[in-house]
Amino acid sequence: MATTKTKTPKKTAKAAANGTLESGDVLTLAEAAAYLRVSQDDVLDMVRTQGLPARQIGSQWRFLKSSLQDWLKNPPRSWNKEAFLALSGVWKDDPYLDEMLKEIYKQRGRPMIEEGE
Repeated sequence: MATTKTKTPKKTAKAAANGTLESGDVLTLAEAAAYLRVSQDDVLDMVRTQGLPARQIGSQWRFLKSSLQDWLKNPPRSWNKEAFLALSGVWKDDPYLDEMLKEIYKQRGRPMIEEGE
């Protein structure tokens, strides 16, 4: 009796277009570390400090492979300490700052100066 081979279904353009995921699209922490060729500790550090896209489900982490690829393609944001400090004082001479602050406090329903200050 002849045996028949079953083909493993390939991801189709239709499946990708309607948003369905194949099992290889969602990676565990170990798989994401292997994919990025770094340690698992480095992956978790990148989640915390560099915005590496991930989801924590209970105590386990999951990574969408396409999101990791997008993250790798895009340059990191330049918001570091030096960039943040460069903004200090930028608003000092803004003629609209006082009005903006008054409006913000008004919308929050709070006075600009707290009682007792």
